[in-house]
Amino acid sequence: MNWINNVVRPKISGLLSTAKRDVPDNLWVKCPDSGQMVFYKDLEANEFVVPGSNYHMRMGSQQRLQHTFDGGEYRTVPVPTVQQDPLKFRDGRKYSDRLKDAKAATKLDDAVLVGEGELEGLPVVAAAQDFRFMAGSLGMAAGEAIIAGMQRALDLRTPFILFAASGGARMQEGILSLMQMPRTTIAVQRLRDARLPYIVVLTDPTTGGVTASYAMLGDIHIAEPGALICFAGPRVIQQTIREQLPDGFQRAEYLLSHGMIDMVVHRHQMRETLARVCKLLMSGVQATKAKDTRKMNGKPYVNGAPVDSKVIETAARESGVVEPEAVPNSQRFEPGKGDKPKRDEAGSSTSANPKDAPRGA
Repeated sequence: MNWINNVVRPKISGLLSTAKRDVPDNLWVKCPDSGQMVFYKDLEANEFVVPGSNYHMRMGSQQRLQHTFDGGEYRTVPVPTVQQDPLKFRDGRKYSDRLKDAKAATKLDDAVLVGEGELEGLPVVAAAQDFRFMAGSLGMAAGEAIIAGMQRALDLRTPFILFAASGGARMQEGILSLMQMPRTTIAVQRLRDARLPYIVVLTDPTTGGVTASYAMLGDIHIAEPGALICFAGPRVIQQTIREQLPDGFQRAEYLLSHGMIDMVVHRHQMRETLARVCKLLMSGVQATKAKDTRKMNGKPYVNGAPVDSKVIETAARESGVVEPEAVPNSQRFEPGKGDKPKRDEAGSSTSANPKDAPRGA
């Protein structure tokens, strides 16, 4: 009779039970644009792009890097640790408690995740901001992560790709978070001095101090469709100027038409576009490097390296460079005077050279 008590009765109780079954909260996702209900698994398989409305949902940093690197495989770049609550900040709750909740919800140490891997066979270093972690705000840990990623790109001589998604600087860290703006700007300058590509992908939303610093300092700026990109939001601007803003103000397409970004790329073509841009820019870096190491007549090129001006002058003389000849006054062109010869200081309109004299003279 044990099988009746252990098997049959539980099944009958389950069929007759009126208790509500537990349903995951994210089983169905509603599109903010069209209101369409999409099954979460289908949305995840479509790179979080709603099939009907083509609306780009927000992505986590781990998923973003998986969709970027070949085979979804990458190695996490170690990031220096920082003090968690340097100011002992507290508003409605303790800042340390907010950090614990964000870490438990996202399984991340902070808002920025840095990884290295290959993009269509090309080694790259990429960093992605996660908006779920305290709105992707820029703090000490996030600044250290971005700087560590750029330094890793310098060490490996690879392009650096940044996926920006942030609400701005983290107010709980005060001036310490604002100091990450110049620190990351210096790291960007180091990439530029090393002639390494720095590509920024602006996602929804990218605002505040992030936009005012490293997010708008890239060599190429790519945005996802419909992404909000600004320093102050449209509502703040409209309340300040008390005027009606145009449709699509501060969206990716609006910024593209006004020259703020280089291109707007659909998420399904993002990986292919990034690979093409990285290979194009890295080909220039490799060509420059090959040119610097090449020698001509036993002497290295002087272009591309800081050298003394006397060295350049000596090299020019030895190579037989022809100095430019002075142009006679009769052949000079002055706007507004047509082809009339220019009079010299002595008042004569002819040159000492007979061939410079006007025709018919």
